[in-house]
Amino acid sequence: MTSEISNPVKRLDFDEKINGSIRYTADMELPNGLFAKTLRSEHAYAQIINITTPSLPDGYFIITSKDIPHNNTIPVVENDWPIFAEEEVHYIGEPILLIVGPDIQMIENLMDQTIIEYAPFKPTLTLKEAMQNPPHLELSYTKGDFDHTTLKVLDKFEETFETGLQEQAYLETQSMMAIYEAPVIKVYGSMQCPYYIKDALQNALAFSPENIEVYQNPTGGGFGGKEDFPSVLGVHTALAAIKSGHPVKMIYDRSEDLSYTTKRHPCKIKLTTYFDENHHLVAREADIILDSGAYTGLTNVVLQRLSFSIMGVYNITPLHVSARAYKTHKPPNGAFRGFGGPQAFFAIESHMNHIASRLGVNPLDLRNAYLVKQGDMTSTEGKFRHPVKLPELVWRMETMSDYRNHFAESEEYAGVGISLFLHGCGFTGSGEKELLKSKVSLAKFEDGTVEIKASSTEIGQGSLTTLSKIVAQALEIPIDKVIHKLPSTANCPDSGPTVASRTTMIVGKILYDLCGEVKKRWNEPRFEVSAMYKYPSDLFWNNTELKGDAYPEYAWGANVVRVTFNPVTYEVDVKDIWAVYDIGTPIDSKMVKGQIDGGIVQGLGYASMEEMNHIAGKVLQNRLSTYIIPCSADFPEIKSATLFNPFEEGPFGARGLGELTLVGIAPAYAAAVEQATGVKVNALPITPERLRRLIHEQRK
Repeated sequence: MTSEISNPVKRLDFDEKINGSIRYTADMELPNGLFAKTLRSEHAYAQIINITTPSLPDGYFIITSKDIPHNNTIPVVENDWPIFAEEEVHYIGEPILLIVGPDIQMIENLMDQTIIEYAPFKPTLTLKEAMQNPPHLELSYTKGDFDHTTLKVLDKFEETFETGLQEQAYLETQSMMAIYEAPVIKVYGSMQCPYYIKDALQNALAFSPENIEVYQNPTGGGFGGKEDFPSVLGVHTALAAIKSGHPVKMIYDRSEDLSYTTKRHPCKIKLTTYFDENHHLVAREADIILDSGAYTGLTNVVLQRLSFSIMGVYNITPLHVSARAYKTHKPPNGAFRGFGGPQAFFAIESHMNHIASRLGVNPLDLRNAYLVKQGDMTSTEGKFRHPVKLPELVWRMETMSDYRNHFAESEEYAGVGISLFLHGCGFTGSGEKELLKSKVSLAKFEDGTVEIKASSTEIGQGSLTTLSKIVAQALEIPIDKVIHKLPSTANCPDSGPTVASRTTMIVGKILYDLCGEVKKRWNEPRFEVSAMYKYPSDLFWNNTELKGDAYPEYAWGANVVRVTFNPVTYEVDVKDIWAVYDIGTPIDSKMVKGQIDGGIVQGLGYASMEEMNHIAGKVLQNRLSTYIIPCSADFPEIKSATLFNPFEEGPFGARGLGELTLVGIAPAYAAAVEQATGVKVNALPITPERLRRLIHEQRK
């Protein structure tokens, strides 16, 4: 069964992206414009003793923290991230100053002539070292009577999982430009969250809100990497434009982007499962540690989502979770598609596989015995309020993949793995209600066209088309009668950031509801209406106790991966990939397929090849020739399907999708590798080098 809204349409940005006419920030000319480059710290942790700058030719400028009229911080969750280092530097690559001028080669020459004297300190570079200090963030919560239950257990099984950095590897690097037309500063660039940048500009400049305008340019990918970090470039270019009196553009090269921008948080998770005398799983405990890098950034929201996801799709109660984040002298880590979910599901799904092996049962039979259902409590004692079709999801996956036969009849050096997972759609806790308060507008014109005004950004995922389809179908007008442009804070209300799988389900629902008012007034020649997100009245959240509905709704998924292993080269070859998802009603089947394929490949890269390391605080893999990401030849065709299970509070029944497709694939791959090699894998990525080491260690 399908819905008319699921029928694919041509993407609104298709032609300009295919014929190359689309203009990204790097393509845009700025008359009388200047370029800006960042002079960065050479030390991971040091005091700045002195800065000696060269004489500047006419038309060149230096921008430092002294040029900031108000606060020298980027406001994210905590205001601890400096725009420019002042007295100390806390990671290699931390911005100290900008040099601005008309010629990039001259700028680089001037940077070479700038001398910074440091007094180095001993940096903290590993989680092991960081854990000698107090955490800067921590949380804990308990579901059920954990202490009482664990007093009666017969046995327990404990193991630790580790994941590393992952780079977003968007096609377009970080880029921004600014124009100062006193008293208004205008910032344009590649971004996910225009209002985040506006808040950062207001915090640094103390301008009146009406004198700050932020415009999204066409954006070549984000994946979370353009959520908080573009605020840094936004403030840098604005300060440069104000001081120089010229438009200013800043484009990171790939090495700069790989070396100094935010990544997925490295993580260590210890899981302990408790058993009764009948080998039933009666309680679970999770201890979570994150490496936040030098500053907090978005670590708080990543830590929360990871912690709330660690229950997985299983009703194993009681549950006790403790989580901590530590600072290290490395670049700040931040959001990445699924933020926290991929780390959590690699751990919990791998742990379930290892328990099944320990008990001598099929991994799918173990999972089926503990699946959550509608009415069960979530990890934070909220409720799964809507139909949970996990049994049907599992059946579809078994049917598509023939998982049981592959598992039972696996040939030598071949293996198959399965994973089940969920993703909470929307901001965590009461964020949608109390923090975002999302607002959208619809303008209707005399010619019958309707314009969408929302700050949700198009970053390749298709939001321009998806939101236009929702409005067109709700109003029963052709999609070419809907106007939807890239947003700006000057013309669009704040509909919240383009993160957390919230655009279709949250912003789309506001638009869908607003269309009802537009239809009532359709005969009026011209008008504009606005509405805010209505937080469901049956949801509740206690942020102090971390109790209640952590997310408005959940999307669900299952993956199976089949691999072969080469015992000579230690290489793994992926032979088959299957995926089934419950995302409510797909808004556009072709774009959904694109999200599925892209998310799975990105997740398999995380699982198998994407390795990034620091030596003495410096990133080693600072080129795409050394930081290896998947290409089209690395994996086979992905066979995928969706369940039709409309969510009554989503537009046309839609739930979130974008992050779900990445969060569950790594553990399925890991399980397949384990069966093919006969070794246990508790860390990502599973490179040939790591496999060789594990095989030699575990076969001694």
